Amino acid sequence: MPTHSVVRVQKKTLRLDDEMQFIRSWIEKPLSTGAVMPSSKALARTMARYVDPKASGPVIELGPGTGPVTQALVQRGVDPARLILVEFNPDFCRLLRTRYPAATVVKGDAYRLRRLLETFVREPAAAVVSGLPLVTKPLRTRLRLISDAMSLLAPGAPFVQFTYAMVPPIPKTLSGIKAEASELIWLNLPPARVWVYRGR
Repeated sequence: MPTHSVVRVQKKTLRLDDEMQFIRSWIEKPLSTGAVMPSSKALARTMARYVDPKASGPVIELGPGTGPVTQALVQRGVDPARLILVEFNPDFCRLLRTRYPAATVVKGDAYRLRRLLETFVREPAAAVVSGLPLVTKPLRTRLRLISDAMSLLAPGAPFVQFTYAMVPPIPKTLSGIKAEASELIWLNLPPARVWVYRGR
């Protein structure tokens, strides 16, 4: 079998393994996992597009799961050594450490972000990219998360969040916050939209 065919088969097998692991996690803890399937390449690329790989500081990813958005960030040019991956699921943490050995993988609750990362973030972050299931959480929890994220970000740096919901996961009328949204990404199951929040 030609080498390119072997690589294609390996990638397809890896994707199926990731999907099975996601489904298993979703069945066990649907509100924690938040998605039945990993983010599609189209969604991952859209999220990564809002991150400037040349901006200084770490890139923090919340809820990376099996790493589809992480991969898109690396492909965009973000050095894996700059990545801080915050994941609650211990199985996903082990997987991420294997796939991205240069990245910093932090096992913990991203909804306690500032306290969790106080020893890991030593300079303002270039971006926070979130795959957390925000719409399953009370508004107070979401507002605390965006406040924590903004306190870690460099001025004007983005907080990038996707959602399946038709409404923004964090109100776009928040004082001191500017929000924008992508077009609906149909090449995802289910279709999703990316919201980007920046401090004014």
